[in-house]
Amino acid sequence: MTHAASDRTKLRSPVALRAFFNIAEKWQLNNSEQMTLLGLSSDSTFYKWKSNPETAKLDQDKIERISYILGIFKDLQTLLSDTAAADSWVKTANNAPLFGGRSALEVMCQGRVADLYVVRQYLASERGV
Repeated sequence: MTHAASDRTKLRSPVALRAFFNIAEKWQLNNSEQMTLLGLSSDSTFYKWKSNPETAKLDQDKIERISYILGIFKDLQTLLSDTAAADSWVKTANNAPLFGGRSALEVMCQGRVADLYVVRQYLASERGV
């Protein structure tokens, strides 16, 4: 990574994390769910980032994960005019073929970036994008 790219990542990391934690609060995610969505296995790193996002330097995987979460959040706000319905959608059982009766959160918490991607793509297709 170039010095300039490293500087951009360092500047974006706290902003991305604050956005993620705000969404996690709106979605009422527990710490385990948040860690899974972020692709984190270290409790200490999670709590450090949560209490002081300015200390974080996110790698490309974490940036990509947060980007999908931001997109999912935006899509839900666009598709569902009721904010409460948009925020609760991720935990609601869904009979669409992708979900098979599971919630979007259950799909996303399988731990792979691809799981976030497919939920994001599903919502984009629902928006007609």
